Amino acid sequence: MQWLIAEHGTCGLVPEVRRSPFQSLVQAVAHQQLHGTAANSILARFKKLFPGKRFPRAEDLAGVSDRELRACGFSFAKIRAIRDIAEKTISGVVPCSRDIAQLSDDEIIMRLTQVRGVGRWTVEMLLIFQLGRHDVLPAHDFGVRSGFRHAYKKRRLPEPKEILAHGEIWRPWRTTASWYLWCAADALKKKK
Repeated sequence: MQWLIAEHGTCGLVPEVRRSPFQSLVQAVAHQQLHGTAANSILARFKKLFPGKRFPRAEDLAGVSDRELRACGFSFAKIRAIRDIAEKTISGVVPCSRDIAQLSDDEIIMRLTQVRGVGRWTVEMLLIFQLGRHDVLPAHDFGVRSGFRHAYKKRRLPEPKEILAHGEIWRPWRTTASWYLWCAADALKKKK
């Protein structure tokens, strides 16, 4: 890690704390398997369905049809996921911003992975980029695995269990370690 810190400087991770868990999950689903530019275009059209709002609330989704969501560019699978996020937000499975801050990482993962289209990786990204949790190591993330391979000069892409085992030495700052591993992966891409 020492050379990564020297090469990339101070960790520049700044969480987006103003987003609700509902917004974070909808945005995550929109970005799944899409280039960021395409996902952002879809989200811009989605937000236009709700004039006067920075981002809709879960309750607002009842006022739009699947056809309107499809016209934004969402696939049918993503529409089902977004509707489930809304339903589980209204029922309390997806907690509000105030309540989620009181939950442990494991509690958040357990609750949010009940939502259609939301897996552990998606929740880990929410923990890092929205909640600013300090000790998250998304060991299944390709960028983390690629950065680890580059930083530790491995011949093959490491398995998540190898990263988790090694990551114990980074506790309680595994999020910062993840950021540096992402930097290593980005630097490797730029070299190629």
